Amino acid sequence: MPNAALPSRRRFIRIGSLAIPLLAMANPSWPATNAEMRKALKYQNTPNGDKACAACAQFIPGKTATSLGGCKLMPGDTEISPHGYCTAWTAKST
Repeated sequence: MPNAALPSRRRFIRIGSLAIPLLAMANPSWPATNAEMRKALKYQNTPNGDKACAACAQFIPGKTATSLGGCKLMPGDTEISPHGYCTAWTAKST
């Protein structure tokens, strides 16, 4: 009888080993950063004088005014601080 359970167990392990990485990559709730673009644009978590991401035309606000958001120039990055700054800063048009 123990041998009868082996195909099911093997199938479960095989499917699980394929499904877990796919589910992990598909979860949009995990924060992400775009390290290459941050480095290229010299992103920092602090403003440069009165220039902050919250006042930039490229900034995509988070759920609240103080929560992390995104940037149109850094695809996939969901950890942009509204108080941050980078060299691509452009004033929002009023």
